[in-house]
Amino acid sequence: MEEFKLDPFQEEAIRYLREGYSVVVSAPTGAGKTLIAERVIEDSIGQGEGVIYTAPIKALSNQKYRDFSSRFPGRVGIVTGDVSINPSASIIIMTTEIFRNHLLESPGKLQDKSWVIFDEIHYLDDVERGTVWEESIILLPSHMRFLALSATIPNINSFINWIKSIHGFPVKEVVEKKRPVPLHFYFQFQNRILGSRKKLEKFFYSVPHRRVRANRVKDLVKHLRENDRLPAIYFAFSRRKCEDLAWEMAGEKFLSPEERERLKKGFWYLVRRLGMEGERWVEETFPLLENGVAYHHAGLLPMAKEIVERLFTRGLIKLIFTTETFALGINMPARSVCFDDLVKSTGRGKRPLKVREFQQMAGRAGRRGMDREGFVYIRVNPRHVSLWDIRRILGGKPEAVRSQFNTSYATLLNLYEQYGEGLLEIYPRSFHYYQQKKRGRRRGEELIRNKLRLLEDMGYIEEKGLTSKGKFSAHLFGYELILGELFGEGFLQELSSSQLALVVCAVVTESRRRRLPRLTPYLKKVKGKLDNLVERIRRWEKRYRVYPLSKRVDFYLVPFLDLWIKERDFDRVREASGVDEGEIIRNFRMCIQVLRSIGEGEVPVGLRDSAMEAMEMIKWGVVDAEKELEMEEEIEGEVNHA
Repeated sequence: MEEFKLDPFQEEAIRYLREGYSVVVSAPTGAGKTLIAERVIEDSIGQGEGVIYTAPIKALSNQKYRDFSSRFPGRVGIVTGDVSINPSASIIIMTTEIFRNHLLESPGKLQDKSWVIFDEIHYLDDVERGTVWEESIILLPSHMRFLALSATIPNINSFINWIKSIHGFPVKEVVEKKRPVPLHFYFQFQNRILGSRKKLEKFFYSVPHRRVRANRVKDLVKHLRENDRLPAIYFAFSRRKCEDLAWEMAGEKFLSPEERERLKKGFWYLVRRLGMEGERWVEETFPLLENGVAYHHAGLLPMAKEIVERLFTRGLIKLIFTTETFALGINMPARSVCFDDLVKSTGRGKRPLKVREFQQMAGRAGRRGMDREGFVYIRVNPRHVSLWDIRRILGGKPEAVRSQFNTSYATLLNLYEQYGEGLLEIYPRSFHYYQQKKRGRRRGEELIRNKLRLLEDMGYIEEKGLTSKGKFSAHLFGYELILGELFGEGFLQELSSSQLALVVCAVVTESRRRRLPRLTPYLKKVKGKLDNLVERIRRWEKRYRVYPLSKRVDFYLVPFLDLWIKERDFDRVREASGVDEGEIIRNFRMCIQVLRSIGEGEVPVGLRDSAMEAMEMIKWGVVDAEKELEMEEEIEGEVNHA
């Protein structure tokens, strides 16, 4: 029996799923797509079948693991590269990369799984990672059906027709355009709050740029308080800006005495249970938190973000300043959403927001079952954004999902092992091929042929299949050639466990720092070797017209990983490096993921042992993602029991 009345689109999707169809659901943020996924899981458990739930980011994977573990005790596992808990469970949460890897490397592990749920399926058009979603759909086993969820897929018919063209099973679409909680839009311009786009346009051109007045955050927040429009999520597009804006609110009190006492009790309980006593963040941030203000971004300790998120969901954070990752899938709605700007910085400079990005973030306004309406506030500076861009972002059609198919070396190695030259038949099954004209298709196929020729000439493949170097690299998605060459030379096999950890760190790290710290003579020597090797690989890639080129090594965090291994003092690592805690942990955890891949691959026993030992050297304290997730699950259980 349903706990409450389902919306028509939810009923339609669930009916199709129970009839055995694969289903693509496109519905606004907050409309209730997760409930459909929960019905798939409930039905599968009842029928003794297994389910895979994939998410685009680890934070969302972790949240789903906790949520589903609470709903389906003892039946849920998670595998994300740096975490592997109960991997044989009937419900497995995965990042999409791990699911794709299973399809290529060990499809037998999926024989007992009847469904895969793709959350945020529109990630298929992400430039860097979109190919993973596309490959997952192409390689989907015939015994599995899927549920794909997205806030918006404007070209959903094209997307579904492509899937129908490559798979024999039927696919249904379910589209819901109406939000359960309507949104109202406001603009802060010349430090005035304007209640319509018409008013904004009227004043926009009447104000010469030399007379632009600053939009004061305190005045915007005052308006929110006076009109009972808290809690609010305030999106800013840099970590530093989030923190600076939060501290502008220092001294402002947003909590009642009763709420403040509840926050204190909850905060110190979480600090104690998560082992955060003595952390700098706790002492520095508590004065903000006890007034109902917080900031949240990828640079924070994962457990600090966990504390903020739990306090926010309990209604004890009234104003949170955060980057856009907070909008991605994580269930953290508020009454109001504020945009610091409509322009964001990327690796290639600044650009206006895409319509889909804006809708994803704005969709966090209005809590279903709590608010009758949601409110979206946009700070407008005419020096940053044009009126044309404002019209496009607010009123334009969301961008169509476009293929970013660019098969990795590891994917090609795995496919070559299975199909030989026949793998070239995979490309015509891609969404890229489906969307492209004749010229684009020719280029797509040529890129794959070029990569195969490169892999053959560099000694990764031969007529009979993969060489030993090819088998080694087939498990190292993203780092195939540099680690493959080091393996082929016997370099990795000669390293001690700690040295292997440092080399892997240099390969996987992506830091924001340009100036290197002081390196030991040994690390200088290794850096020289790796720099020369990468340049050699990039020359091969240019020769075969393979783009994008392999990334260069980054030694910035290497000395600090060495410090972590030797002393296990995270405060020292943070202070010595000057890098945000979250960035350090993210890179160290990536080291763990790659070392695990090496240790579980086809390698000599000595290298396997070194890789697993190196992994354990890093996997400790705040870097240990499994321990962190287990503690969070225990807390969830305690709270639910209470």
